[in-house]
This record gives sequence, C-alpha cells and structure tokens, in this order.
Amino acid sequence: MTEADDNKNNKIIIKKRFAIIGAIALIAVLVSLFFIYNSKFQSTDDAYVEADIIQVTPKVSGHIKESYIKDNMPVKEGEVVAKIEDDMYLAKYEQARANYRRALLNQKNAKANLKAADSQINLAKTDLERYSILYQEGAVSKQTLDKAQNTYNNAEASQTKARENIFSNGRNVADADLKSLEAAMKQAKLNLEYTNVIAPNTGIVTNRRIEKGSYVSAGSPLFAIVPDKIWIVANFKENQVGQMHPGQPVTIKIDAYPNKKFKGKIDSIQRASGAKSSLFPPENAVGSFVKIVQRIPVKIVFDEEIDKDKYNIVSGMSVVPKVRVK
Repeated sequence: MTEADDNKNNKIIIKKRFAIIGAIALIAVLVSLFFIYNSKFQSTDDAYVEADIIQVTPKVSGHIKESYIKDNMPVKEGEVVAKIEDDMYLAKYEQARANYRRALLNQKNAKANLKAADSQINLAKTDLERYSILYQEGAVSKQTLDKAQNTYNNAEASQTKARENIFSNGRNVADADLKSLEAAMKQAKLNLEYTNVIAPNTGIVTNRRIEKGSYVSAGSPLFAIVPDKIWIVANFKENQVGQMHPGQPVTIKIDAYPNKKFKGKIDSIQRASGAKSSLFPPENAVGSFVKIVQRIPVKIVFDEEIDKDKYNIVSGMSVVPKVRVK
C-alpha cells in the first residue's frame, strides 16, 4: 500500500468520525430540543369527558298515563315528557276548592252579621240615651224607657253572638281556618299540575325507566337528562400542577377521534386531591406509611364550538389533554 493510499484511508476515517460526531451532536441537539419542547407541556391519560346527569323524578305518585319520550331523544326545558293519571288529583282539588269557597262564604256572612249587629247596637244605644233624657224630663213613660233598654240589650246580645262566630279566645279563628283551607286548595292544585312531568333541562334522554301503565312513586327516578354542556376532568400528578393556572391553553385528544385535536383551556384546579375528596379519604397516621403520588383533578373546558353532527362527544369518553404551561 502506497503512502497515497494511506492518506486516502485516513481522510475517509476522519470523515466518518466527523460524520459520527456530527450525527451524535445532531441527535443530542434534537433530544435537547425535544425535552425543552416537552417541558413546556404537561399531559395525562387519566382524563375523561364529564357532563351533568340530571335525574328526573315525579313529584306525585300514580300510574303513567302517557310517556312522550324515547331512548336518546332530545328534549327541551319545560317540555311535558310524561303524564300521570290525574282523576284522583282532580277530585281532590275540586273538593279542596269547594271547602275553601264554602268557608270564605261563611266568613263573609259572619262578618256581614257582625256589621249589621254593630249598626243595630249603635242605633239602640242612641235611642236608649235619648229616651233616658226624655224620661228624666217627664216627656216619655217608664214603659217606653224599658222598651228602649230591652231593645239595646237584645242588640248587645246579637252583637256578642255575631262576634263569637268570628272571634274566640282573642284569635281570629275564621281567618286561620280560611288560610289553612286556602293552603290545602293550593297544594291540591299543585299536585294536579305535578301529574304533568316536566323536563327540568334541555338535553338528551338516557337511562329511561318509564313505560305507559307502570306505577311510579314520588321521588323515584324515571330517566335522566344529559345536557349539551360537557367538560373534561383530568387527574394530573401533583408534581405536574405546580405551573398550572386557569386560562392556560390545552390541546385535547379524544380516543374516539384520534385524528382530531380540540382546543380547550383550564377552567379551574380542585383544592383537594382526588383521594382526599373521595367518600373514604385515606388515613396516613399509621406506622406503615408509603408515599403515593397524588392526583389533582383539573377541570378543562372546550375553547371552540363542537360540531355535534360530526363529533358525538359523550360523558365518560377517555381523553388525553396537553396543557401548555410555559
């Protein structure tokens, strides 16, 4: 091998070394950029779509006369979704209304009688005073005076009786009874209205347990309504939330639509870990304590209008949110 060949081989080796060094440097730069870029984001796969689930319950008991809903159908707030047989409630309302009107009429008659008795006694008192003066002057007989006194006594007795029909022991019993009957009438009217089961919110019917002819009890769930409003609860590790705050942008990927990235933002961060806010929070004051990384629920809301015809995003779907923290 000549010296020229040696020089050529050395140049090739040097070029290879530079190429390797350059490749390593490039990889190092790319890795550094990757970590620098990722340090600006925090992500978790422990995240799910959430929505309010409103249980619809009847306020009165009875048999379902009509059901106007089907599974997964949309309903609007205030819409009648079912009808409970109302014959019994209608009869109770009419009876309560009759009782109230009768009591109201009796009270009006009693007050009218008292007013008439007051007028009679005022007239009798005036006559008695006038005849007393005339008797002293000798203008009328003792018989006329006694007759005036008797008329006054009768008027006083009539007034006392009329007052007793309204007042007793210093209380207006008639008014109290009337208010009680009025309240009973109003409640009976409400119960009649409650036979119409009304949708309390706008949304989609789910978990339907209502059929025509079935008996339902007041307070028993008939079905649930899931409103259109949805959000995300993401359970980040406690060492991820230190740089998070409301308003930070979030990129949302939903497992059902892997090729679509939705826009969102942090709405709020829960002031307790998921474990601490559970029904049975852990008790750490024991000798065998093992530190466990806690998860902090973060509420994320969508920052764009969702095309509901194209994306059917429902409560419980798995989500991977990526929060930009820097």
